[in-house]
Amino acid sequence: MSGILDGKRILITGVLMESSIAFHAAKVAQEQGAEVILTAFPRPTLTERIAKKLPKPAKVIELDVTNQEHLDRLEGLVREELGSLDGVVHSIGFAPQDALGGNFLNTPFESVATAMHVSAFSLKSLAMACKPLMSEGGSIVGLTFDAQYAWPQYDWMGPAKAALEATSRYLARDLGKDGLRCNLISAGPIGSMAAKSIPGFSELADVWNHRAPLAWDMSDPEPAGRGIVALLSDFFPRTTGEIIHVDSGVHMMGA
Repeated sequence: MSGILDGKRILITGVLMESSIAFHAAKVAQEQGAEVILTAFPRPTLTERIAKKLPKPAKVIELDVTNQEHLDRLEGLVREELGSLDGVVHSIGFAPQDALGGNFLNTPFESVATAMHVSAFSLKSLAMACKPLMSEGGSIVGLTFDAQYAWPQYDWMGPAKAALEATSRYLARDLGKDGLRCNLISAGPIGSMAAKSIPGFSELADVWNHRAPLAWDMSDPEPAGRGIVALLSDFFPRTTGEIIHVDSGVHMMGA
């Protein structure tokens, strides 16, 4: 039976645990016929262990998106493994501890700058590093957490996600002429490693217990993974600069 990603070659970042949305994007992508290559930082060996739980083997490349040398060598490493790419998944976000958990007013700029570099600017960095591999066009998909609102405890990751959302729109504008689409999935809260690093995460996640029209399961990253795969496929050929919500409807509920 054919899949919606048959013959496509996809690079996926951010596979840290089996509970990662990126892991489920990779799993569903393989099930739908894609060849997948993974990147990891700072512990590629951890990702290599997790990758063994995927349906098929996947090569892991070390990639620090803030390191220009890593970005410069990425094209050659991917070309050696897959030849070219049809899609890229950006599942990267980080903020220092003093930028989270109720410290918004006291966070120093150095920590804000780190959050912005890793979580937002890296989308542009990754897109440009992979652009030569997508000469036939393709799809770039990132992950956001609805930046319209000031969430409890989320602090400077909120402005970083707002910057990510704006970056995606500008990439969509400037890369469209090359046949490249850039879209985001806005997922509800998942009990991943990234989530657990946010102090008071349970307070943020509790919003979904009271406001989600569709039941939301924080332990199930697969719906978000499926959303990513849909945007990687040819079923959205003229959709770019969009944010697709996979959050059980919380984004549209009034106060």
